[in-house]
Amino acid sequence: MRIALVTETYRPETNGVAMTLGRLVDYVQRHGHRVELVTPTLRREDVPAGLSLLTLPGLPLPGYPEVRFGLPAVRRLVGEWGRHRPDVIYVATQGPLGWAAVRAARRLGLPVISGYHTHFSAYGQHYGLALAAPLVDSYLRRFHRRTRLTLAPTRQLAAQLQEAGFGDVEVLARGVDTQLFHPQRRDQGLRREWGMLPGSPVVLYVGRIAAEKNLELAVRAFLAIQRSSPTARFVLVGDGPLKARLAAENPDFVFTGSQSGEALAQHYASADLFLFPSLTDTFGNVVLEAMASGLPVVAFDHGAAAEHITPFSNGVSAPFGNADRFVALSILLARETALRHRFGALARSTVNTLDWDTVGARFTALLTGQAHRRGRELPPGPRPLEAVG
Repeated sequence: MRIALVTETYRPETNGVAMTLGRLVDYVQRHGHRVELVTPTLRREDVPAGLSLLTLPGLPLPGYPEVRFGLPAVRRLVGEWGRHRPDVIYVATQGPLGWAAVRAARRLGLPVISGYHTHFSAYGQHYGLALAAPLVDSYLRRFHRRTRLTLAPTRQLAAQLQEAGFGDVEVLARGVDTQLFHPQRRDQGLRREWGMLPGSPVVLYVGRIAAEKNLELAVRAFLAIQRSSPTARFVLVGDGPLKARLAAENPDFVFTGSQSGEALAQHYASADLFLFPSLTDTFGNVVLEAMASGLPVVAFDHGAAAEHITPFSNGVSAPFGNADRFVALSILLARETALRHRFGALARSTVNTLDWDTVGARFTALLTGQAHRRGRELPPGPRPLEAVG
């Protein structure tokens, strides 16, 4: 197949969407399919060999200056895809560029699948836009209903989207590289760099250091841990707009900046407990990476945690939004070494079979099914949110 993938983020950017898309593209390319990446983000030198690139105009995303959102480009896409017709289009992000891609595809009668990777309406409350949430939800519903199929990372989210009127929704799970993320990468030298004493727990967070990640709760949980375990350390891997303030307020925290590859795997395996306080992530790939590294996870019961954590077996999960329960579970696992070891070993066993090839094969099958389905797309209807394009 010739596949067009429309996205505002891709490797080498470090976020869950970029990583997931990179893994999916790796799989479909290995199996002989051609991919054209349509994005406002990348330079030609950042694109792997064999991947076609169509770079369109974009602007920095507020709060995420390293990420660009694409501007409307319907005419450009109609011209490009009219000359070189893809068999199927996957739209991974729902901004103006994604909307333009959906409109262009409908004009040309090309099949479109969309991905639901980000809870944009949930992000609004952290950036002073809570009142806009109903408008954002309405826009997203219209957007996804104009595609043949929406892919969601969990059964829980797929059911929510279907109930909310998003049209046909299928589950496309997430995988984890269990060869890279492995307990054997534990590094005592790294722990000494963090100032650890033997037997003291390292509490780990990996991800963007930003308001929408609910990091204030992770800080609250760690300070509660520290009151009973003064030698505990909180290690935060990642960057973001809250990093400077948190570092100034908590000089004993260890901020490592962004990590990748084997260095990231060593950071996971060298910790003892993983906190994932987010209420906005649709999945949370870092949860699987922590579990593969043999870490017990404290999270809320949604996304990856709802899908893969069995409470008090291979980790713990608090009821969605119950901050007090999240803190209490964090204290418990920090205090109980034997429990951490047992949960961590079972966590590793749980994710051993969650390989990216299985996910890639399903993704390819879903694309193939839509590419071969008979019939043209419906003609384009009225444009919602004219100002967006």
